[in-house]
Amino acid sequence: MVDIVDEINATHRVVGRTDTPAGEARTVLLRRTYDTSVEDLWDAVTNPERLPRWFLPVSGDFRLGGRYQTEGNAGGEIIACEPPRRLRVTWVFGPAVEGGFSEVEVRLSPGSGPDDEKSTVFELEHIAISDPERWTEYGPGAVGVGWDLALLALGLYLAGEGIDDPSAWEQSKEAREFSTLSSNAWGAASVAGGESPDAVATMVANTTAFYAPDVPAPEPSGD
Repeated sequence: MVDIVDEINATHRVVGRTDTPAGEARTVLLRRTYDTSVEDLWDAVTNPERLPRWFLPVSGDFRLGGRYQTEGNAGGEIIACEPPRRLRVTWVFGPAVEGGFSEVEVRLSPGSGPDDEKSTVFELEHIAISDPERWTEYGPGAVGVGWDLALLALGLYLAGEGIDDPSAWEQSKEAREFSTLSSNAWGAASVAGGESPDAVATMVANTTAFYAPDVPAPEPSGD
């Protein structure tokens, strides 16, 4: 069983803004420490043979300037690769939007504990120009909850565990609780980043309803 509260608290979340060549973008940052070396974690997040064990199958040309595609999700171009510390890719889901901007950067650094070689700080920053209406409706949780789920799976994989049937688990009470707490955590990060608490309440409610919709009560059996 996953300790949901510990998993949520293991990640530090920051919501912000930054300037890009296409205009001002929103930023969603996740930071977490994993009990493995920088080299092993780099391999886990870049090796196409290991990625499907915790994330998604990926295909493409895995070199600087090459293009990649995750199965049923985003694809793009590898625009920076500095093993074993930094990877930056464009992140496009569906048809490219003119004037759009979406990039993901992963940064790894040694941990600050007494045994640095066995501890790595993992940072993932998603930078995107968001549709104002979509941001008002969902806020950072639209992508943040999904990344939280990915970091959960990565942690389980590195610990030699894992989820046997991810599709079934996503429908479980445990997954619904995790997604709900993640949505709330992104709401708190939004308020810390300067968003109105009233606006954030709407974002959190919509994000939670998307990732953890109410389960209909079973029909009476009639017995």
